[in-house]
Amino acid sequence: MPEHIYKIALSLIKGIGPKLARTLVAYFGSVEFLFEEKRFPFDKVPGIGKHISDMLNSINKEALLQKAQKEMDFVAKHGIDIFFFLDDDFPKRLTNCDDAPILLYSMGNADFDSTKMISVVGTRRPTDYGISFCEQIVSELAQIYPDTVIVSGLAYGIDICAHRAALKHRMTTVAVLAHGLDRIYPATHSHTAREMVANGALVAEFMSGTQPDKQNFVRRNRIVAGLSDAVIVVESAQKGGALITASIASDYNRDVFALPGRIGDEASAGCNRLIKSNRANLLESVEDLEYILNWQRNPKSNTIQKSIFAQPETPEEKKIMDILLVEKELNLNVLAFRCELPVGKASSSLLELEFKGLVKSRPGGMFKIV
Repeated sequence: MPEHIYKIALSLIKGIGPKLARTLVAYFGSVEFLFEEKRFPFDKVPGIGKHISDMLNSINKEALLQKAQKEMDFVAKHGIDIFFFLDDDFPKRLTNCDDAPILLYSMGNADFDSTKMISVVGTRRPTDYGISFCEQIVSELAQIYPDTVIVSGLAYGIDICAHRAALKHRMTTVAVLAHGLDRIYPATHSHTAREMVANGALVAEFMSGTQPDKQNFVRRNRIVAGLSDAVIVVESAQKGGALITASIASDYNRDVFALPGRIGDEASAGCNRLIKSNRANLLESVEDLEYILNWQRNPKSNTIQKSIFAQPETPEEKKIMDILLVEKELNLNVLAFRCELPVGKASSSLLELEFKGLVKSRPGGMFKIV
């Protein structure tokens, strides 16, 4: 029987978490051994009492292996990769997380051991300020550190904003899902997910058929935190999944960054509290990441020069340039109002101008001519 089937079967045993699964494999020496013998003195294993021992000895191993075989057929049919915690290609950052999943399913071509990996998380109901900054920080990373992998959870709000900004700038981006790889949730993000398979990956610890249940999102957050060098919280209320991810990241000794917001803004309350309590570094630009993470940019290859051929192309870009030439520096919302453009359209036009080297973004959602 293929080795992967035993690995999948181990991950399917109810009542066995990642820590205990690792202990069992270490104690008995292999995954196969657990399924080939009829009965074990599990209560002799450190951390296992009589109750769990009896439960393990009563499981229907044949049924588990059949279920694992069915999943293996699905994996083979859809070109899905399996990473087991003892395999050489298991993400190395996760090996330092004691509660990381023992097995991951992945669809795509991302390098999970890339030199720089950053998780970007936040509220599902972002403001224009949060969306603008999310696009800005990804754009800056694309210009200065284009090999950075952007990790998030494909959810509404900041998650999908980070993924789409990464794809726009041809960066690798990884989505950690709270369900099996046989579906996409929310379905409205299916197109983006398909793009990510070509330039990144979809990752899950759950087998096919697993629904996006509430508890799975909390479990998903630890993978978002563990895969990266640092977690950026763009916007968050006083409570939310982004703060859970930030807390897990701290437990994993990852650096946490937060975008500051105005006092009294509900969408920034969680970020401000993280900064105030010294649980996150204040983030205004890529320079803050460089300082805390000790990144060293290459001045020869990472400085974006304004091309003499770069010109505003669309009517929206021309409007923005004309106003900035007079006003020198304006906030995104004011600029959108002056140009009579929706904020989203103004933001995307500014990103194009910034990528051409014509406009530079500043802290606080401000933009100026380069």
